[in-house]
Amino acid sequence: MADDRYGRAVAQPDLTLTASLRSAALDARRGIVRLHPEAMTALNLRPGDPVRLAGRRETAGIVAAAAPGASSALLYADDLVLGNLGLRDGGQVRVSPVPLTPAGRVVLAGPAGVVAAVSPEMLRLALLGKVLTAGDDVSLLPQDVLPDASVRGLVEAARRSLANTVGFAWTSTLLTVVAVEPVAGALVTMNTAVAWEHGATTHGPGPVETAPPEPRGTADTAPADDDAPDVDELPGLRAQAEELTELLDLGFHHREVLGRLGTTISLGVLLVGPAGSGKSALVRAVAARVGARVHPIWAPEVAALANQAAADRLRAAATAARAGGPAVLLVSDVEALAPADEPGPVATVFRQVLVESVRAGVAVVCATSRPEAVDSALRAPDLLSLRISVPLPDQALRREQLTVLTRQVPLADDVRLDEVAGRTPGFVAADLAALVREAGVRAALRQKSAETPTVSMADFAAALEVVRPTTMAASTLDLASVTLDDVGGLDEVKQTLTESVLWPLTYPDTFARLGVQPPRGVLLYGPPGCGKTYLVTALAGSGRANVLSVKGAELLSKWVGESERAVRELFRRAREAAPTLIFLDEVDALAPVRGQATDGGTTDRVVAALLTELDGVETLRNVVVVGATNRPDLVDPALLRPGRLERLVYVPPPDGPARAEILRAASRQVPLAPDVDLSTLGDELTGFSAADCAALVREAALAAMRESLAAATVTAAHVATARARVRPSLDPAQVAWLAAYAADRE
Repeated sequence: MADDRYGRAVAQPDLTLTASLRSAALDARRGIVRLHPEAMTALNLRPGDPVRLAGRRETAGIVAAAAPGASSALLYADDLVLGNLGLRDGGQVRVSPVPLTPAGRVVLAGPAGVVAAVSPEMLRLALLGKVLTAGDDVSLLPQDVLPDASVRGLVEAARRSLANTVGFAWTSTLLTVVAVEPVAGALVTMNTAVAWEHGATTHGPGPVETAPPEPRGTADTAPADDDAPDVDELPGLRAQAEELTELLDLGFHHREVLGRLGTTISLGVLLVGPAGSGKSALVRAVAARVGARVHPIWAPEVAALANQAAADRLRAAATAARAGGPAVLLVSDVEALAPADEPGPVATVFRQVLVESVRAGVAVVCATSRPEAVDSALRAPDLLSLRISVPLPDQALRREQLTVLTRQVPLADDVRLDEVAGRTPGFVAADLAALVREAGVRAALRQKSAETPTVSMADFAAALEVVRPTTMAASTLDLASVTLDDVGGLDEVKQTLTESVLWPLTYPDTFARLGVQPPRGVLLYGPPGCGKTYLVTALAGSGRANVLSVKGAELLSKWVGESERAVRELFRRAREAAPTLIFLDEVDALAPVRGQATDGGTTDRVVAALLTELDGVETLRNVVVVGATNRPDLVDPALLRPGRLERLVYVPPPDGPARAEILRAASRQVPLAPDVDLSTLGDELTGFSAADCAALVREAALAAMRESLAAATVTAAHVATARARVRPSLDPAQVAWLAAYAADRE
């Protein structure tokens, strides 16, 4: 019941719907349910409103609109929501609106390792925007869409830090809601006090006004990390573990040797690596090996405090670390406390605390996935003098990590981990753990009543459709499932692209063994509609590389410096997600000939930034750039020199046999009648581009539908009707000019 404007009780509308398990990656385990727009209208709901859900037990969720084509009789939810309802796929759910009530206090319980690693402030950011009911299971996956833009940066930092602090399985970790005040189904906000059961809690209405709690762990109470992983469980990090172990063992247990040699040691380390690559797990494993306590600090949490509160929190943590016995002060996402751009008063205090801690014999390890954003002053000889890098895993290393992650998983005989490793470019250990978990969920859904369920290759294939690498979280590119085999004709062009693009990304070890530097980039040029973009789509469809697609004009900004920053950010993301294919469409708009623009020099600076990224001091490893243009003469010549977009590939208009191949590829799913002769048709379509040929097939199918919606085949008469409507789009003068340009380049 709810009250109207006069205080009278009004019955809330409700609907009984059928639960349908939804596997959308953006919704998974985030407390979101999706309804048909008609069902939302009937319940007076808007996207983002909370709803009460009743099955065998009651829970709550955030409502969103279902995809087009969804059923109005279904409620789409993930496995976590169905578990909180006590239902299986197909169960009946009663759905009703619930008043939006902010939660004043939330108490949770979870695994001991998570409770020890995750502070209440970080936990609040992970739960922000979710509606909770006592007894619910809830994940650490933060909401991707938040109404308050001011906290999105903090939530994104929480996402990275959870991967660093919790380790490989943070995306699959479940917590239990012990209590919610004042009512069930209340919304977690920045004013909600979040607490661990029998543990620490947030204080005050929000992070800015938060009073610093006592640090978790003192000289006498800081427990040993019983949940610390063994170094052998961290494939790919053994070399880094040995280096860090030698440093800490020497600094903690053999300082007398250094004294006899008349020297000292600095225990400051900058640990660099992609988010989710296991940096925090590495520190915990090494600390356990050398018998040291770990005192974690999540930098964004401290940076969100008022200056005095942040300084008090830092000094309290450093005091606890110095109090008795070997200790490691682990600062995650250190760029939040010591930014390279405009460091504030807290950065000065932070640097002073680090200097005092290192002088007192405490090991200081600062972890970051963005070393370029960290204040260079921290690299002073008396501070973070040693840098340890955790690389992005290659295919062989991903295979080893998958072996460790699936050690307790019953795999079917058809599972080929080598193939899974090959299809996961850019995945770090946390991503692979999420992939294994998702494959297990798919296997469980298939074999609910099996006594000995197994995970098959089909489960991994299904999981790959929804699990994306962390490094590609900002990319929303949806790729068609096409390969070069689906491209009609252009055999010579396809061979050149295979050698110039796919081989460097797929076989980098072969290039290294033969001492050959792979091409940095390729420029595709040719008339409009001849398949340049489709060729790149087919390259991306091989699944052996991540793809970043950018229209040339998208990187241009009227603000000084923003265009160059966008170029640097594009290549930084590409390096993090390597092997990566960068596709620059309409590259002539992005990199025109310098000195001729009238935009105040913006494009000139963009060209300079592109040249620096392509063959600058920083190596561009396992990244290939593919540009496409109709006007290669407008592209700055410096961009086309060796070491840059050095391979110029002419994509000519299709000839008769090529047009026939394109027609066959375009009509692969179209039921053609026997009287349709594609070979003859291809010879007749003079002046047609690849896009024109595809349009002809589409128009022929529409002609059959116009004749009868029950049509079963597309006949030659329908093709003839389509030919009267679809005209060739190639400009003979432009084709002749491009052919002459290509001849001059040979």
